[in-house]
Amino acid sequence: MHCVIPAGGLSPDHSRWIHPKHHFFLPVRVLSRVFRGKFVAGLKRLFRQKKLGFHGNLRPLAEPKLFGSFLRLLFRNDWVVYAKRPFGGPEHVLQYLARYTHRVAISNHRLVSFAEGKVTFRWKDYAHGNKKRMMTISADEFLRRLPLHVLPRGFVRIRHFGFLSARRRRESIAVCHQLLAEVPRPCPTQTVTPPSLTTWLCPCCGGTMIIIEKLTAQQIRLRSAEWTTLIDSS
Repeated sequence: MHCVIPAGGLSPDHSRWIHPKHHFFLPVRVLSRVFRGKFVAGLKRLFRQKKLGFHGNLRPLAEPKLFGSFLRLLFRNDWVVYAKRPFGGPEHVLQYLARYTHRVAISNHRLVSFAEGKVTFRWKDYAHGNKKRMMTISADEFLRRLPLHVLPRGFVRIRHFGFLSARRRRESIAVCHQLLAEVPRPCPTQTVTPPSLTTWLCPCCGGTMIIIEKLTAQQIRLRSAEWTTLIDSS
């Protein structure tokens, strides 16, 4: 499943375009922890439902205590969620998805021949450098494979939501184009923060760090001496 999410959206009254606060979709570190929690929670649920199979060296994990100990070990390491910018930008992503959403299972130029009840067609071998190869199968097998790419009744290939929904798409897109062409207007509820308070960003979440107190060099030395004395006395 692929989801295309716009960087921003219309305000509830459709009077302005709301730009995202950050230039990324999700914080990767937070996403990694959420993914780890959801994955482990799913393992626990399947274990309670007795839907997990343990074989070979994993057979001892069938014991609840050992399985619980195994799950606790998973939280000692940081999980990695791979996120990166697309190589060719948004246009490349849309072209990539269009090949799957607006084409049939196999195009005519890939069909080479049909003779003696067999179909020959071209296919791309991704496991060996995207080499183009030929495959010949029976007509019955070809017809069996082709409907596998046909959606069942009641399913649709693409679903649109928000300002792209079919009922209001024409009007909403026109409003979006108009607002994006205008000079961005500040949000009425947005508070202007003094420049001195927006100097640093949190390295973890990317949010603005608020200055609580500023210390001079002399104050830092005095506090360091106080902490040293306190540690020595304890």
